[in-house]
Amino acid sequence: MEVAIRAFKATTDPETCLKFIEGHRRLLEAHFGVAKITSSNTSWMHHENTFVVVAESLDREKIYGGARVQVADGVLPLPIETAIGQYDPSIHQQASPGTSEICGLWNSMEVAGLGIGSIFMARVGVVVAMQLNVEKIFFLCAPVTVRIGKRIGGLVETSLGDKGNFFYPKDDFVATAMVINDSKTLVNADEKERKKIFELFENPQQSRITETGPKGELLVDYLLKV
Repeated sequence: MEVAIRAFKATTDPETCLKFIEGHRRLLEAHFGVAKITSSNTSWMHHENTFVVVAESLDREKIYGGARVQVADGVLPLPIETAIGQYDPSIHQQASPGTSEICGLWNSMEVAGLGIGSIFMARVGVVVAMQLNVEKIFFLCAPVTVRIGKRIGGLVETSLGDKGNFFYPKDDFVATAMVINDSKTLVNADEKERKKIFELFENPQQSRITETGPKGELLVDYLLKV
């Protein structure tokens, strides 16, 4: 399978943003029984400091998955602030201007198991945040994706909630707050993952790279310069 993984400022491509929103909504409703979560709020489409990553067909007609990188600026709260602020208001002080969040990771069932909505989007989200010159990157993880957060250099933010854990988005779901404190060095990242992230950061436009996901190979065109 061949896909393009492309990054862009949200305000520059509203058509793709709408496709992103619809794909994310369908996944949440059909497979997780969640009608709405904070990262699915559509106001980010019009926010100058939100950047989108999509995995799409080469003709850009179909989206297979995506993620967002939002930079805190005092205008639009980070999704993690809205998600857990009522439980732990200290997140508002931590998510100060200049920090960021990787959020809204998803993939269609058509590509389930290839890693598009998990490791690929997490990795590329860090690359985008690095280009935006932010050093601190938040993200909320489900229990099964905490290990991916650790691979890209994240640590559980134990100062929040119950040692980093919250019941979100429903009472029977656990979310873990994680943070990368050093995006310029990624000292806590898995070494192979760290190498891959820095290769993409240094050369954000790479064509026809064979990538191995959890359940197969992908041929990827990277278009990540923002």
